[in-house]
Amino acid sequence: MKKTTLVIMAAGIGSRFGGGIKQLTSFGPNGEIIMDYSIFDAMEAGFNRVVFVIRKDLEEDFKAIIGNRIAKYVEVGYAFQELADLPEGFELPAGRTKPWGTGQAILACAGIVNEPFAVINADDYYGKSAFRSMYEYLNEERESDRYEIGMAGFVLKNTLSENGGVTRGICRVDEANSLQGIEETSNIVKTADGAGVESKDGSVVPVDADSLVSMNFWGFHPDFFNVLGQGFKEFLGGLSGEKLLKGEYLLPTIVDGLLQEGKANITVRKSEDRWFGVTYKEDVPEVISAIAGLIEAGAYPQKLWS
Repeated sequence: MKKTTLVIMAAGIGSRFGGGIKQLTSFGPNGEIIMDYSIFDAMEAGFNRVVFVIRKDLEEDFKAIIGNRIAKYVEVGYAFQELADLPEGFELPAGRTKPWGTGQAILACAGIVNEPFAVINADDYYGKSAFRSMYEYLNEERESDRYEIGMAGFVLKNTLSENGGVTRGICRVDEANSLQGIEETSNIVKTADGAGVESKDGSVVPVDADSLVSMNFWGFHPDFFNVLGQGFKEFLGGLSGEKLLKGEYLLPTIVDGLLQEGKANITVRKSEDRWFGVTYKEDVPEVISAIAGLIEAGAYPQKLWS
């Protein structure tokens, strides 16, 4: 079996969640967190290594709550995303407290991950089919002069929160399941008719609830680290003013840039599974109920790890 790694981005603490580190909140009947279910699904699909991207100050919590336990079943590694971890010639701007974004999170894995890898968020539940299709994609033989990237595409209406607006990357996909573009769209809310974008004045502009969206579930090969390293320097060099404090180096933007420059082929694997996650603290009871329903339906054992 080829080594195939699952990279879990867990360095950020969601500001809208409040009251603790949402990635470490228990949702299963035996204290399982969302990452437990993602790792279980990934291993079932064929992934045989997990790398957590965390902050150094969270290392002790992660190892105690999940890392040491998971290490009994699968190879585990850690990469650390830190604000001050910048390329030579760059310094941390005074007053910057916001993380640099998902692009820097994955760049932290350079030298640690040297095999095909999938990338997911720590606090999102993706469903089993996305892991199966991504594992298959990453282990297909390809010959191309472009970067080969995989993306799990979720149906927008299956990804909305009952408790407020969310940001989604709405995708344009052709008949060959190749990505043509991503439009990052903020404040998408569930409506009686499906979905819409809510404006500051409270008005809602409808969007296609059956659109495919990116939920930061990607498949990459090690050559992608070259893109990230050079791109991060260019990103930092272009910052000024308010962007020095709040600008983020984001995977959807990076991938879309490669696509528009004709440097990448992005294959979209559609998932009909319902996504759920914790964007707001009020989402917690719904996630607990959803996981209980999956256990009752036989998707997971009552006790995830023996």
